[in-house]
Amino acid sequence: MSPASELTTRANLAGSEPVFHIHGVTKVYRMGDVEVHALRGVDLDLYAGEFVVVLGPSGSGKSTLLNILGGLDVPTAGEVHYLDHQLTGAGDAALTRFRREHVGFVFQFYNLIPSLTALENVALVTEIADHPMDPEKALRMVDLGERLNHFPSQLSGGEQQRVAIARAVAKRPDILLCDEPTGALDYPTGKLVLDVLDRINRDLGTIAVVITHNAAIAGMADRVVRVGSGRIVEITRNERRLLPSELSW
Repeated sequence: MSPASELTTRANLAGSEPVFHIHGVTKVYRMGDVEVHALRGVDLDLYAGEFVVVLGPSGSGKSTLLNILGGLDVPTAGEVHYLDHQLTGAGDAALTRFRREHVGFVFQFYNLIPSLTALENVALVTEIADHPMDPEKALRMVDLGERLNHFPSQLSGGEQQRVAIARAVAKRPDILLCDEPTGALDYPTGKLVLDVLDRINRDLGTIAVVITHNAAIAGMADRVVRVGSGRIVEITRNERRLLPSELSW
């Protein structure tokens, strides 16, 4: 992290108002007569420009937390605020608008449209954004300037994931939510994808939240949120963010 970026992030964490404020969030799924408690009274704040890694085993509540942050799901109880927007109790139309205007998603499986080229996959998202980035520029940001007209079947897994990242970033989101973005990739390709996420966070100031079960990725975060059994069990802050090239697992 550059000195200026580090100072900005430290200032945000030290005293600024959070961009996201989550308080007392509980999520209960009902399957017939059975209740599954995915989240149990979660409190979390997210600040401008920070990179957060959420760690936890399968079934710990990581994905549920990310889905609530992104407006894909709503809590059973508790409050979720984005700046001055109250997301708790918001209707489908308001949540759709929130996702469209503020959130970029990156998933473990790339969800590209097979019949569209890399450029067309990215352009599809920019058509519904208010102030989008040029799709070609977004692909060049992820080092795919030479692969614009290739279809997903002509791209490697890592290249497809980078197209997915470019698609998410092209609408200039305030927050980038990544659900196991390296989970389907081998070691060197995963590190390449992490490098792209790191650069986007540093260069554009986009809040990045990466959920993973890979503890080694925690080294590249400003803060690490550990989740277990639907609760946040620990939040720690790294004194120095490691570069993806410094990670090993």
